[in-house]
Amino acid sequence: MIRLNLVLLLAVVASAFYLVHTQYESRRLYAALDKAQAQSRKLDAEHEQLQVQKRAQATPARVQQLATRQLQMRPVTPGITQYVTVFEPAAPAEVAK
Repeated sequence: MIRLNLVLLLAVVASAFYLVHTQYESRRLYAALDKAQAQSRKLDAEHEQLQVQKRAQATPARVQQLATRQLQMRPVTPGITQYVTVFEPAAPAEVAK
């Protein structure tokens, strides 16, 4: 009878240790999940901010301003347009038979 009680006591203690370990692991995993979700939200917000900045940098007015200031480009006008004509070479004379 005493042996059975000792075996049962050992089983209860082992079960209690396992339960404590499982709860600890569950809390640790939940905290890691929460931290990962917070980082995910932070990265999503940063991505959205970068997308907004990218769209702001690519507006036609900004591109026009950069082209004018940094590249010294100017708008096309008929006064400065040069037209090139292409002359086709003369067909070779037929070989005499």
